[in-house]
Amino acid sequence: MRLCFLLLTVNAWAANVDLIVTGRYVVTMDGARRVIENGALAIQGAQLLDVGPAAEITRKHVARQRIDRPRSILTPGLVNTHGHAPMVLFRGIADDLNLQDWLEKFIFPAEARNVNAEFVRWGTRLALWEMIRSGTTAYADMYYFEEVIAEETRRAGMRGVLGQSVIRFPVPDAKTPTEGLARTERFLQQFRNDPLIVAAVAPHAPYTNDDATLRACRALANKYQAPLLIHLSETKRENDDSLKEFKMTPAARLAKLGMFDGRTLAAHGVWLTDEDLRILAAKGVGVAHNPSSNMKLSSGIAPVLKMLPLKIAVGLGTDGPAGSNNDLNLFEEMDLAAKLQKVTSRDPRSLSAEQTLAMATIEGARALGLSGKTGSLEAGKEADWIAIDIDGPHAQPMFNVYSQIVYALKASDVRDVMVRGKLLMNDRRMLTLDTAAIATKVAEYQASILASLKKDRK
Repeated sequence: MRLCFLLLTVNAWAANVDLIVTGRYVVTMDGARRVIENGALAIQGAQLLDVGPAAEITRKHVARQRIDRPRSILTPGLVNTHGHAPMVLFRGIADDLNLQDWLEKFIFPAEARNVNAEFVRWGTRLALWEMIRSGTTAYADMYYFEEVIAEETRRAGMRGVLGQSVIRFPVPDAKTPTEGLARTERFLQQFRNDPLIVAAVAPHAPYTNDDATLRACRALANKYQAPLLIHLSETKRENDDSLKEFKMTPAARLAKLGMFDGRTLAAHGVWLTDEDLRILAAKGVGVAHNPSSNMKLSSGIAPVLKMLPLKIAVGLGTDGPAGSNNDLNLFEEMDLAAKLQKVTSRDPRSLSAEQTLAMATIEGARALGLSGKTGSLEAGKEADWIAIDIDGPHAQPMFNVYSQIVYALKASDVRDVMVRGKLLMNDRRMLTLDTAAIATKVAEYQASILASLKKDRK
């Protein structure tokens, strides 16, 4: 009788984790930057219970399920710190323009004619499909009908820091800033304490909001202890106009208004002065660096190499996929981010592959206030990881795993994606999205958008 009890106890103790995942390498992005050859993750529920050599993990734990990826690298899920997800339905609508012409002559008119809640729903689904397929597990967004974006993000199992836009002129979901603020407060209440969604306040930019609205946005964010997302110093024109009108840079103006007195993520930061950078560092403001967008719109090159020594949390972003970039591919952003800093500094040692991967993972999570949950593979964090295949010819040989990820591997090499212990893609098969339905609906929207453009041209 005593022996039977002992055996039952041992068996119950033995199956102590839900899943063990093994890989050729585990790139943890933890504080020690451990890279574990022949490593493994032990996952219980939504959490990473243990991370270490596969032999050690399998000795310590017995799993109900295993995923073995002997020809893959396991890394934290990628973090996209800036975007406008539903704009994917406008992909390629207008290219090769500067920011103001692109926005004022094409994007704002197209949005006025086409954007409603259902447009946002299907655009978000398409964006989620693209992001999951390319290894992104968390993203920041600012757009309209943000509650719809949050619903679809949660349904797909993705993690999002999602900001309801506030802007001074009529937009698809609010005719006035007052209406936009009221909608934002409802959004903050609806998704408070959600395990996947962090609701945020998103005044579009200093140049699209007056002082009173900007202050109201900060007060609302602080009332709910929510982050504030804002475009900042994206173009030289923006800075020049601010200096002319307010006698100070956009960052200095925002600081004077108290806009950085709370959790803040500033997107772009291309034209930040040294004094602006000191302000952001002192206030703990995160920065979303968008190399593709800044290059494509000819906005300039963000001073990332000045930000990092100041301990500013700098993440990578794709920006909106409607002409300022055209895709949501963080592998591409990593490659460009590293090379762009090298060419502007004329120093090939600038922004190493390891630093760049950190920007796409743990530093991006830190910029979004998520580093306690995601961004690295460590016991106690949530189980957000991806498996990247290394079977392709472009992946061989491998001498340095960071170099391979940043400079050689592609979004198409991503094989598995998990968020909070739930598989969103397994063996390149999407598990939480109906991709056939999305493709059909996207074709319908393409036709209706083309029809609206013809009306605009008449």
